[in-house]
Amino acid sequence: MGILNVTPDSFSDGGKFLEPEQALAQAQRMISEGATVIDIGAESTRPYGGQQPVSAEQEIARLQPVLADIVALGTPVSIDTMKAGVARFALETGAAIINDVWGLQRDPDMVRVAADHHAPVIAMHNREVVDPALDIMSDIARFFTRTLEIADRAGIARDMITLDPGIGFGKTPEQSMTALARLAELKAFGCPLLVGASRKRFISTVTASEPHQRLGGSLAAHLFAVRHGAVVIRAHDVAETVQALRVTGAIEGHR
Repeated sequence: MGILNVTPDSFSDGGKFLEPEQALAQAQRMISEGATVIDIGAESTRPYGGQQPVSAEQEIARLQPVLADIVALGTPVSIDTMKAGVARFALETGAAIINDVWGLQRDPDMVRVAADHHAPVIAMHNREVVDPALDIMSDIARFFTRTLEIADRAGIARDMITLDPGIGFGKTPEQSMTALARLAELKAFGCPLLVGASRKRFISTVTASEPHQRLGGSLAAHLFAVRHGAVVIRAHDVAETVQALRVTGAIEGHR
């Protein structure tokens, strides 16, 4: 899954793809590099705070000039939003997947939009407040249990939901690494798992780095995640991630 932020303030690439021509070119590039889903977001949900709140109208205004053209490229598009109105607009414009960073638990209308459009949902774990003393895996498990209950009541089948532990979101760096280290535990929910560790801050606690200097750490985290159950990887650096995954798979095929 290739990340496309049409925002001025995303933590890693804010402002780079705000213009429609830039966004379309980046989508085309990621597809050529091997992305099988383009995840487009029009509001920064940076995991460390500091972003400016964006209304649904602003999100839609950022998406309108480019979303239909990206959909027309023929690769499935997911809409990264926590607002039901934005999700509805995106699905009606041709997006195929809802990527909700609040796991159907922030906007009460989100689950109905997903159900009405028969749209697959990526449900990410999140927290309002970071609590270093928290048992993060227990919290993730409670959160996903509630998400699946909400989806079940709306008639959304379990096989329509992908779970994302939310690396960096509402977590200390140590808790993010715990979520990665114990990712396999989440397979018990019976849903596909997505991991998006791309350029996240926990990498800099291991080796000092700015977001654009974290390719090596991102690849390490993603290779680990796939080994332990992730079936979707959400990344900024598509070509490098695809190469790393393919080479790892080729090597393992020769054991």
